[in-house]
Amino acid sequence: MSAITLITLKEQIVAGLRDRSGLLGAIAISNDSGYSVLAEGSDLLLIVVYEDHMAEESISHYSKDGLRIQENRTTKSLLEARAGNREDRIIIHWMMQGEIWVDTNTYLEDFRTGLLQYPGLVKEQKLLSEFSLFLKRYLQCKDHLHADQVLDAYSCILRAIHHWARIVIIEEGVHPEIMVWDQVRKYNPGVYKLYDELTSSPETLKQRVELVLLACEFSVMSKMESCCQGLIRILEESEAPLSISELLVHPILEGLTNPNLPLMMSKLAKKGIIKEVAVASDDQLFSLEVKYTK
Repeated sequence: MSAITLITLKEQIVAGLRDRSGLLGAIAISNDSGYSVLAEGSDLLLIVVYEDHMAEESISHYSKDGLRIQENRTTKSLLEARAGNREDRIIIHWMMQGEIWVDTNTYLEDFRTGLLQYPGLVKEQKLLSEFSLFLKRYLQCKDHLHADQVLDAYSCILRAIHHWARIVIIEEGVHPEIMVWDQVRKYNPGVYKLYDELTSSPETLKQRVELVLLACEFSVMSKMESCCQGLIRILEESEAPLSISELLVHPILEGLTNPNLPLMMSKLAKKGIIKEVAVASDDQLFSLEVKYTK
């Protein structure tokens, strides 16, 4: 789409949007490359936000001057809910990278500013979630390598260092973007270099995987305590040891996506960061339940 075409289209669309009741703002994502997944197959994607009582979430397609346009209508509450859990990366990318076309009372600009900030609790939750995913892929890689399944090991370690990259970005107080490697190169060139060596080094595939595994062992495993601070604090503040089931329903943890909690608790205990204790269980007369404490 040429710049002139986009300007003309913008003028026409903005004129129509301004007449809509309850409109808070509209943000546009242009498919300049012609194959952008972010634009969802359209030449232009519009995210149009309304006051809660003025609209329902919907999607419509229409054509204007030979261009395919998709309009995603949403409400203030739905938008903030999707962005709030920070797992919906595409909505974050739309809000951060799109061009604001209409902005009533600077709602979208203020919303975008808020996305740049990581509240302390959210940051802790994201570090814990990313570390749990890193740990799972890292250990899966070791298993595959032990079984001499090198291709599977490579797939797992590639996913592991992707989570590593997201960890170092979150530690900077920045939200990870979809295209994370260009972003991480700015904040931590060492992690990017490791990714580059894994994917393009002249060494054998097995040698590359072993190199990254070694780096994970000595560099990321040292981050276990800092990445799990939210979890550790729960144990510190609890008057009694807690079970896995009790931890899973804790307000700080219950909203996490796939926290791999049993795996993390086991590793934290083995490293002496937390303690395992055996507690008599009312439901299991002939065994003791394993619980955790700091």
